[in-house]
Amino acid sequence: MLPRAITFDVGGTLIQPWPSVGHVYAEVAGRSGHKEISPERLNTQFAAAWKRRQAFDYSRTAWQGLVKETFAGTRVEPVTESFFDALYQRFAQPDVWRVFDDVLVTLEQLKRLSVRLGIISNWDERLRPLLGALKLAPLFEAIAISHEVGHTKPAGGIFRQAAQALQLPAEAILHVGDSNEEDFHGARAAGFEALLLSRRSFGESAGEINSLAALASRLMLNDTTHAESQRCSQRPSR
Repeated sequence: MLPRAITFDVGGTLIQPWPSVGHVYAEVAGRSGHKEISPERLNTQFAAAWKRRQAFDYSRTAWQGLVKETFAGTRVEPVTESFFDALYQRFAQPDVWRVFDDVLVTLEQLKRLSVRLGIISNWDERLRPLLGALKLAPLFEAIAISHEVGHTKPAGGIFRQAAQALQLPAEAILHVGDSNEEDFHGARAAGFEALLLSRRSFGESAGEINSLAALASRLMLNDTTHAESQRCSQRPSR
């Protein structure tokens, strides 16, 4: 049976930095006269800093600390306020983000199935205008952003906010995202159904998909199977 609504994470699920975080960081550094910094090195240092993060609240201060860790040991160190501001504003621009190829077609399929759509994302004040610039915002009925709600996933508060906005019980909503802790377990703890999106995986399981195209196919198959089961149960016995 189809869920009445599906909520989606944003980063890594609907969109990704393009060509990469490191490329964007290197671009802004180059404008400041530091053209020799390798995007690959910045990608490595960003990934390490992201992995080490604790109690990250997606505030400007939190991002500033992450940027400082990413540029540690480069000629941009120390990171000045003006440099950080340029970098922060660059990621508010739609051209440094790419919508995954399977997003729009999947959302259109779900709308044809009369599934309501929402977003639950750990992000800051840049997300809502960014979604508008990427022409994604009109596709979603409810958008819950940690900066606005005051709770970050996996906290239940942000999931409850989305359920309230959709005016649906938690169990009627399926959440899809790429973080095992924040999306899959966070949603389950809040009473939602959940699927983990692992775009780099070649396999799938009951709780995991490797593309949003797989999500649409799975839902349609489940709905067909449920409908056929209902028809069989209603047939008179002989």
